[in-house]
Amino acid sequence: MRRVLFTIALMTVFSGSPTGAVKADNVDALLAAGEAPAGVVFEVVSGDEDALGELLPVLKADIERLRTRFPDLPVAIVSHGTEQFALTRDNRKNEPELHAITEELVTDKAVDVHVCGAHAGWYDILPEDFPDYVDVAAAGPAQINDYRALDYVLIVLP
Repeated sequence: MRRVLFTIALMTVFSGSPTGAVKADNVDALLAAGEAPAGVVFEVVSGDEDALGELLPVLKADIERLRTRFPDLPVAIVSHGTEQFALTRDNRKNEPELHAITEELVTDKAVDVHVCGAHAGWYDILPEDFPDYVDVAAAGPAQINDYRALDYVLIVLP
């Protein structure tokens, strides 16, 4: 019986955010919250190679809104679909605005931007194929889980 109770206790401890933690599934809900979350991680996974070009300007504006309300809020973006390939060095000349926004988010706004090294490897794209301002995580889903373990709110983008 002790073993069962211990297992249930462990499952409770490791099964998500603690009671009372900020929860939301979109930026507007976070802005309406009474307190800042520990952080926010935006997940982008798409089969659309142009998705980041459309999403990052909107994300930048959302991050600015969040930081106006919660100035020291830690924010991360994890891209782990084919959209991440828009961030390769070779694509910089094709997508200069996308790269400029990404670099600004990282260097000026203190946003961590990650791509999935495992997914990139499936396409023979190496970590050094991404610019220095993009972190190549071993695996995008694992990176997201690391943030969730720190009680970051996950917002999944289409």
